[in-house]
Amino acid sequence: MANRKRQTSQRQSNVHSSARRERTERNQLTDLVMNEKIITNHAKAKEIQKKIEKIITKAKNDTVHNRRQVAAVLRSTTVDGQTATQKLFKIAVKYKDRNGGYTRVLKFGNKKGDNSPISLLTFV
Repeated sequence: MANRKRQTSQRQSNVHSSARRERTERNQLTDLVMNEKIITNHAKAKEIQKKIEKIITKAKNDTVHNRRQVAAVLRSTTVDGQTATQKLFKIAVKYKDRNGGYTRVLKFGNKKGDNSPISLLTFV
């Protein structure tokens, strides 16, 4: 009885799931800026919409501090010689006189496998 090994729990820590979620959100934010629209799960689209609204509000005021804060969130991908941060600051010029409501979530249908709702997230 003294040689018996003690069982340890095999549960996964929450650090991995939150890091995965943050990584996915960051990738989707960058894809939205680069392509100006994404198709994703409806719940994810609503979360991405909240985050991109705050980022665009920062991008409307073009300062070095705001550029660094936006660059910390978006990935540094380059398409046609333009980074995601540069493209976002060009998009934000269109919304100088607008107080919020920069994006739109449109229900797009349901996924074929699990029938979960799909949405289209675009800039207005």
